[in-house]
Amino acid sequence: MSSVATIDHTDWTAMPDREAAVKATRALEAGDVVLLPELGFAVESGEASFFTPAILDNSKNASFDPASGRLGGTTAKGRDAETLRRFIQRFSESAAALVNRVLPRYRDHLTRGRASFRPAEIAGRATTWRKDDTRLHVDSFPATPSGGRRILRVFSNVNPEGRARGWRIGDEFETVARRFAPELRLPLPGTGHLLSLLRVTKTRRSPYDALMLQLHDRMKADEEFQTRSPQTAIDFPAGSTWIAFTDQVSHAATAGQYQLEQTFLVPVQTMLDEQRSPLRILERLKARRLT
Repeated sequence: MSSVATIDHTDWTAMPDREAAVKATRALEAGDVVLLPELGFAVESGEASFFTPAILDNSKNASFDPASGRLGGTTAKGRDAETLRRFIQRFSESAAALVNRVLPRYRDHLTRGRASFRPAEIAGRATTWRKDDTRLHVDSFPATPSGGRRILRVFSNVNPEGRARGWRIGDEFETVARRFAPELRLPLPGTGHLLSLLRVTKTRRSPYDALMLQLHDRMKADEEFQTRSPQTAIDFPAGSTWIAFTDQVSHAATAGQYQLEQTFLVPVQTMLDEQRSPLRILERLKARRLT
C-alpha cells in the first residue's frame, strides 16, 4: 500500500544531500508520496486577490502552459490576467527547480506540462463520476497521451486560512492493475492514429494510454473498490509541498481549497527501476508491448 515519505527540505532552489535525493527517488518509484512539510510557496502582494473561486470560468482550475505562455480557465482580464499568469508561472518555475534538485536523476529528461491553481473547494463540488477527483483513481489524460512516460506532479497547499488538503491513497499499482486487468481491453489497430487525425488527441494514443484511461474509469466507477479497498487518509498541511507519480499512486482529493500543482512527464528509461512503472506492469499483465 502507498505511504508517505517525509523529506526535510525547505528551499525550492537548494540542493539536498545525496541521501535525501536517493530516498525521494526510491520512495516515488515505489509508489509513495514524498512530503516536504516545511516547503511552502510564498504568495506575493497583489496575488492574494486571486484567492477566490470567482476567478474561474467553467473550469476547475486556472492553468498556465509553459510551452505557449498561455493562461486559461479564468475570467481575469487585462492586468489581472497578467498578474495571475505570473503567479502560476512563478510556481511552475519553482517546481521545476525543485524537481531538478531533489530528483537529479530525471533532470535532463523532464518535459514540463501545465501548471494550475485550484481556488475552489474540492469537497462537495458537483461533477460527473468520471471527473470526480474525490474518488480513488490514477491519472491519465484523454487529450494528451503520455505514450508510456510517467506523470510526476508537484503540489503545494497555499491555503491562507491554514486548512489542510485532504487525500486518500490506496493500494499499490500492481495490486490495483491486477484487480481490473480482465476488464481492460486493448484498442483496435489504428485507433490511436485515427484519434490523432481527428484531433481528439494531441498525439497518438498508444495501447498503454488506452488501458490507463480504462483503468482510471473502472476505478472511479467501482463503488466496492472505492469503499472497501485498502486506503488511508492523509492531511497535507497549509505551507507544505508534496510530490507523487500520480499515474501510479491511487489517490483521491477529499477536502481543501487553494492548491498549486505542476505536471511533468518522465521517460521510464530514466527510472532507477523501470519495471515498477505502470507501463512495464501493464505490459507484463497483457504479455505484449504497449507503446
